[in-house]
Amino acid sequence: MSEVKERILGAVTIMSEQDAEKVWELIKSVFALSNAETDIPDSEELKILEAYHNGDPDYQASISQEQLLKELNL
Repeated sequence: MSEVKERILGAVTIMSEQDAEKVWELIKSVFALSNAETDIPDSEELKILEAYHNGDPDYQASISQEQLLKELNL
């Protein structure tokens, strides 16, 4: 197993269940994004993307990348 995978497993074993859920959602989103180019968004997804790109606060991330990295001590 690579060092990165070992570090991920080590972090997961000591984090709270709530934090583990956040990490799982992040992992799922990475895989979804990697397949995004082949998926055609439906009309509801297009509305959500438009709201996000227009800065609608209901569709913005609840935590910044900088905050996430700080939470993960990276």
